[in-house]
Amino acid sequence: MTTNKIGRDHSRFRQIVRGKIKRELRKYITQGELIGRKGKQNVSIPLPQIQLPKFRYGSQQKGGVGQGEGEEGQPLGQGQPQPGQGGEAGEQPGEHVLEVDVPLEELAEILGEELELPRIEPKGKKAITAEKDVYTGIHRQGPESLRHFKRTFKRALLREVAQGTYDPDDPLVIPIREDKRYRAWKTQRQPEANAVIIYMMDVSGSMGFEQKEIVRIESFWLDTWLRSQYENIESRYIVHDAAAKEVDQHTFFHIRESGGTKISSAYELCKRLIDEQFPADEWNVYPFHFSDGDNWGGDDTRRCVKLLDEEILPNCNVFCYGQVKSAYGSGQFIKDLRSSFDQDERIILSSISSRDEIYDSIKDFLGKGK
Repeated sequence: MTTNKIGRDHSRFRQIVRGKIKRELRKYITQGELIGRKGKQNVSIPLPQIQLPKFRYGSQQKGGVGQGEGEEGQPLGQGQPQPGQGGEAGEQPGEHVLEVDVPLEELAEILGEELELPRIEPKGKKAITAEKDVYTGIHRQGPESLRHFKRTFKRALLREVAQGTYDPDDPLVIPIREDKRYRAWKTQRQPEANAVIIYMMDVSGSMGFEQKEIVRIESFWLDTWLRSQYENIESRYIVHDAAAKEVDQHTFFHIRESGGTKISSAYELCKRLIDEQFPADEWNVYPFHFSDGDNWGGDDTRRCVKLLDEEILPNCNVFCYGQVKSAYGSGQFIKDLRSSFDQDERIILSSISSRDEIYDSIKDFLGKGK
């Protein structure tokens, strides 16, 4: 009974925590500190104004019920502060912050519920396979760990009844070696839905720290959701100014570059990655490109449109372009993309003027369930 009560209390507490996270989700999304609390499987989330009851043992010298004489209504455990324990009481309430570890899968569920994100229907399932043990029948031999209790008991019961040794008044059934039955299994290789996220970011001189921080925060939430939709997922990172190169995750979010911008260099590298490593008939491909909208010139923008139309869009689930507002960027590129792909549902465009718009941008990118 006590165990059940503890389980119910814990379940209720988890529901309170979940509700608190949902109510504060927009705040958590816009704050970068949450990313720093991420482990392999969990995120540590600070939740203020949730207090857990605690028992604290006091000194035997203090007055109160059960500790000596006391009067009705007398507060328990009250006394004069001891040396080194502080002086007068303050007038401000204390701040109670509880650190709660939330699994990334649960965080993705909360994100999906709050933003009303549809589940993704994966395609290509050829490149990655997983081994799975499938039970195929019952055998007379096998390891004890796979003994089938019901089949064994039934066989032993039938044997005792047939032999006349079964006593209904003392229904003790003891299986012998011939009674034992075991589950039989076969290992099968099953295809798994797999996906790759290709992150691209402009790191030219016009992209400052604030713009890169917005990209870092949004990428965390995009990654969290997509990883909840696929068993196997890969991530690739491309940075570009006038030239593009593939880097690791840490470099992607911390690199400092300067110079001009040639967006087509990133799209050409993205195309090469898809062709060589992630063919569209086997992979769900998600390219995300972030920049402040500056590009080298009209010729390069036309080259970008051609690459998108002929090479990238036919080979990806959806292409997402997020334009981060910058004091030094012209913001022209998103206008050119709207002009070229106004009715094309394979491309999703989102303007992100500040951290407060990350929430809506995520819903723009993931809201179609592709």
